[in-house]
Amino acid sequence: MMAAIFVCGASVFTSCSDDKDSDIENLSEKIIGKWVDSEIEGQPALTSNKSVVTFVSPTKATYSTSKTDFTESQRKWAAHREYDVKITGNKVTMTSHPENNMEITLQEEYIISDITATEMVCKYRHTTFRDGQAQGPVTEKSARLKRTETDYSADIIGTWECKGISGGDTYNDANGRLEFFNDGTYNFYRKTDGGQWEKVTTREFQLYFVDGPLVATRWKDLGEVELRECWEINSLKADKMQWKALRENADGSTFEQFVDWEKVE
Repeated sequence: MMAAIFVCGASVFTSCSDDKDSDIENLSEKIIGKWVDSEIEGQPALTSNKSVVTFVSPTKATYSTSKTDFTESQRKWAAHREYDVKITGNKVTMTSHPENNMEITLQEEYIISDITATEMVCKYRHTTFRDGQAQGPVTEKSARLKRTETDYSADIIGTWECKGISGGDTYNDANGRLEFFNDGTYNFYRKTDGGQWEKVTTREFQLYFVDGPLVATRWKDLGEVELRECWEINSLKADKMQWKALRENADGSTFEQFVDWEKVE
């Protein structure tokens, strides 16, 4: 009996290991496509915590994310960042290219326990390296990702006027317009008391990315701290667009926000 318990226990321990190297049939084919976080640690993923990973091939991928808990040393902003991919068993390891001539690379690991045509369940681990040495804390989480076929990066180009905000206050002004450009920059306009639209010129930068349904903006007013927002494009047809977001209250409860836009000349 003791021998049987020992063997059974060893089997359970092995199956639960984060770094198990068991094969998933045709993983290099199944993983191709664009994936978005849907759950983190068993809870619906807040929009501000979502990332988008696109496996272009079994050896190449891109990664986009925007976090609000960034610091000067950890910017936590990636707009279609390119990665090299290595697949070993059920582990997918992504390694970024060094940026800005600095020997800093990022590593994203997905240890996959299940993958279907629409969903992927995994353990995720992020590590930052400088000159080959791990720097700072390692981020680990369990995650569920959903495959998405949507890509609004081309459709969003142009000027959009806010027609209404519901569900809570945001940085976005209901009296505002956003003009998106192909180079990843945008302009913000406010309407004057005289009814004229005026471009805001007090900002050091205004950047954005769209990856799948995720749209993220970042901006910095002169002498102020950087601010960011993340949304998901709920729908975009012709000259109508709606954004949505899942946010968290101070007590841990969640709520949804919506912004309606109309395209203008």
